[in-house]
Amino acid sequence: MRRFPPCRAGLRLPEAGFAANLLPMTPAIFGIAGAELTADERAFFKEADPAGYVLFARNCVTPGQLRALTDDLRSIHGRERLLVSIDQEGGRVARLRPPHWAAYPASDVFDRLYQIAPASAIEAARANAHAMGLELAAMGITVDYHPPLDLRLPGAHDVIGDRALGEDPMQVAALGRAILDGLSSGGVAGCIKHMPGHGRTTTDTHHELPTVTASEEELEADLAPFKALNTAPIGMTGHLLFTAWDAERPATLSPFIIGEIIRKRIGFDGLLLTDDIDMEALEGSVPERAAQAHAAGCDIVLKCWAKMADMVAIADILPLIGDVTKARLDRALSTTRLRQDCGEQAELLSKRDALLELAGEAA
Repeated sequence: MRRFPPCRAGLRLPEAGFAANLLPMTPAIFGIAGAELTADERAFFKEADPAGYVLFARNCVTPGQLRALTDDLRSIHGRERLLVSIDQEGGRVARLRPPHWAAYPASDVFDRLYQIAPASAIEAARANAHAMGLELAAMGITVDYHPPLDLRLPGAHDVIGDRALGEDPMQVAALGRAILDGLSSGGVAGCIKHMPGHGRTTTDTHHELPTVTASEEELEADLAPFKALNTAPIGMTGHLLFTAWDAERPATLSPFIIGEIIRKRIGFDGLLLTDDIDMEALEGSVPERAAQAHAAGCDIVLKCWAKMADMVAIADILPLIGDVTKARLDRALSTTRLRQDCGEQAELLSKRDALLELAGEAA
């Protein structure tokens, strides 16, 4: 195991470039405390070399500031195709918001349009995601945790709610594919979530662990959108307990669910991330959760809250990134590309709005 002290601000480290790429990589995605890196963060990130980073509103103040931050992260590691990620779905899940960035609707507007005009809904979702991808790429962001493929089911907790693309599995898959295609056209890799399905949750996983008692036969519907999009570059687990598959461990920590359900039954061979390991659906210390998730088969641990002690402990406890995970990471980022501006974003948003008007919707 490696041992990382909590502060190495004065450590002499390799210059950005080829030498930086020789450093061992930690299979984790870490958060950042503020709008720019602290000296301690810079030194720790250089030495631990995490697989990537996740951004929140606290990191996104203005376009110029945000692009400077993401460029700074790339300079630390000497690789332009760095995993710099964000949760930008639209609606209530949006880290970038007006007045500096465009407004994007919640996913359920595309669901409602689909009931009237499926082809128009698919095209509207694609145009919306393309515009979003252009904006993210201009900010130096390469991965968006979007789309959710969780079904919107009656009686479920609204933690998914209007974030869902519908109740019908094939509709969700069709709209999800359009979103993945749109993001990719903008230069950003999408991420399907939350495998093997978050639609039946009765509680908010940020605060407690849901138990899903549906049968294997019932859960086939939840798996269907993920099976249809199993070639997506990146996927994310959900912190739910499925009694039909593993009555003791939630999906993120379950070798059976990851190995047999996600990898084999769904057929997903992309880069598999945990949902935020800080969520209170999981028990134990944050480093213990990270170790259990990695041992269960998750490629990368997502650690959103930028608590240095936890990040140091995670880097210390996790093994170095393996060849299979590194290949999946490289494949996921292979089509990403940075931009200097948002290109035809305005035209794409106008196209989206015209299509949404068919259902009397507004973005």
